[in-house]
Amino acid sequence: MPRTRTTAALLALAMAAPLSACSVGSDSSSSSGSSKGTQEITFLTFETPNLTPQYWDAAIKRVTAKYPYIKVKRLVSPTADRTAYAKQLRASGQLPDVMIAVAPTGFAEAGDLYAWQPSELKDFLFPGAGAINGKIYQLPTNSQSIPNVYYRKSIFAAAGITAPPKTYAELLADCAKLKAKGTTPFVVGGGKDAFPTVLPLTGTVGTDVYRKTPDWMDRRRDGKVKFAEPDFVGALKKVGDLASKGYIDSKMVSLDYAATEQAFLKGKGAMYPMGSWFAASGDKSPIKNDIGVFPWPTDDGSELMPVYTGGGIDVNAHAKNLDAARKFALAFQLDQTNLDASVKSDALFPAIKGYKQPSDMGPVFTETYDLWKQAVKDQAIVKAFAWETGDDALLPGVDAKVFAATQDVILGRKSPEAAAAYLDDEWKKAS
Repeated sequence: MPRTRTTAALLALAMAAPLSACSVGSDSSSSSGSSKGTQEITFLTFETPNLTPQYWDAAIKRVTAKYPYIKVKRLVSPTADRTAYAKQLRASGQLPDVMIAVAPTGFAEAGDLYAWQPSELKDFLFPGAGAINGKIYQLPTNSQSIPNVYYRKSIFAAAGITAPPKTYAELLADCAKLKAKGTTPFVVGGGKDAFPTVLPLTGTVGTDVYRKTPDWMDRRRDGKVKFAEPDFVGALKKVGDLASKGYIDSKMVSLDYAATEQAFLKGKGAMYPMGSWFAASGDKSPIKNDIGVFPWPTDDGSELMPVYTGGGIDVNAHAKNLDAARKFALAFQLDQTNLDASVKSDALFPAIKGYKQPSDMGPVFTETYDLWKQAVKDQAIVKAFAWETGDDALLPGVDAKVFAATQDVILGRKSPEAAAAYLDDEWKKAS
């Protein structure tokens, strides 16, 4: 089965590629739509503290101003798990025409998604990111570092911690100092949104599994490795140890995404493992100058950053107005103002040729972005476990099992060994 190139290789190529042939925000097609009747499309979105209804409505309006004949009916996923919701809609014969940040795995193989043509991907830095059987079904619009560890500088200082940890041993020592001061070291939630629970595991798999074997997930797909092997079990053990030592408060695991974020901002814990998108909320908060960030530490202190590129729009291959859906999707993703809004609202790193970040970004974003740029420059990156969406992704449905298994380890309901064996069983069922 053809495989997409590794994230590291893609990023290295991007850094070396000339960016002069940019058409960010431009559109060679006629925007008048005067010769076309109204064409309605449905657009599945999701809402978070960063991505509000106003954000989506404004972004949609910018595109329909270019294509007045396109009428957009916006749908909203009831939770942050828009992929699961898209599956529910498909099961009832209501798969939306356009979907953003919905993992294409499973949909693409079933023939439900439009395969983007090379000419349509010319403005994207990583046109091969997230390939499935050699084809691109989700526009590779953004890069994100997952996880970063955000921390409260004042809480660190009160515990006598003068600098963020470089090694994993230093991280554990800092956790002990924080706990001794009566502070919960890590804010880790989950609740109905589930995904926040997996961030510590994404970090430990990056440092302990992917660093050693960058194509580990490809090998899992080929049956050459299993979850119930020492490296992956070891990554789960690290997460379990954080919980058993009281460094992760098990009571917080019931908090949903928004509540988890607020818990960190309100000082309910010193550190918050989360994707780079948190920087947007951090910079909107009154404590933005008290928030620092560091990468999930490696054992030896060497630089490493898990990165995911993708997250863009998928188009339903069976959409009644397919041409309108395609035009809308590309215009939505390449519009300069929309890209700026995604940076300011959700701290995304647009993977679009020639794009330049707004100059007025806040300190949390700037520090997060600088860490990412340095890791790209040094080629010190790996994929972000449980976030991949191409041939190198978890099998359809297994991501939810990974979230559940990680939560079970944190709550002490499963040992790391039992959780890994459970994931192998679920993998077998999914395949």
